[in-house]
Amino acid sequence: MKIHEFQAKEILREAHIAVPASLVAHTEAEAAAAFDQLGGPLAVVKAQIHAGGRGKGTIKNNPEQRGVQLVRSATECAAVARNMLGQELVTVQTGPQGHAVQQVLVEAGCDIARELYLGIVVDRAAGLPALMVSPAGGMNIEQVAAETPELIFKEHFHPDEGLQASQVAALCDLLEITGSSIQAAEKFMVALCRLFVDLDCSIAEINPLVVTGGGDGCQDQL
Repeated sequence: MKIHEFQAKEILREAHIAVPASLVAHTEAEAAAAFDQLGGPLAVVKAQIHAGGRGKGTIKNNPEQRGVQLVRSATECAAVARNMLGQELVTVQTGPQGHAVQQVLVEAGCDIARELYLGIVVDRAAGLPALMVSPAGGMNIEQVAAETPELIFKEHFHPDEGLQASQVAALCDLLEITGSSIQAAEKFMVALCRLFVDLDCSIAEINPLVVTGGGDGCQDQL
């Protein structure tokens, strides 16, 4: 079952997994109000469609408008929402026809120190779920997988036992995660693996997984 990013993040919140504060908007007025309610100096407006590649995607009738945009005021937030809502967003996964944007997610800005990749899939050959991480987080993970697969690290885990602390430590070492970020990474990874099993997921992907300036994990885009 495909779900929107805002729906996935609500599931993560209920599982006590760290995600940025956010609000869904269906009109430009709601988007402006959401920016004010979040209360920060900046926010990100994200088109909600069932397709990846939104950050590089463009509105069909307005190619200058991307599917994900940083805004710094309620007025700017409303303008971006107006450009997206009711329009077709074309990404690498939609085909040239695009998908209609019916709502946007207005999300609080995050103090980004590093962007990582994290995903969980079912490895049919191994008969186990596998947690995959990479230091090359962001919008080009498909290119990373194709051109530099050595930058993607994997740990299998048993559904009943979950991801182990030793596995987290190994992944943190490979990702060069140090200090207080290790504890945040363990809490995040273990909880997400548990959620993956509990909800009988076939795939879960967080890209980018953000390490904040304070060292905490801050999940950004699903």
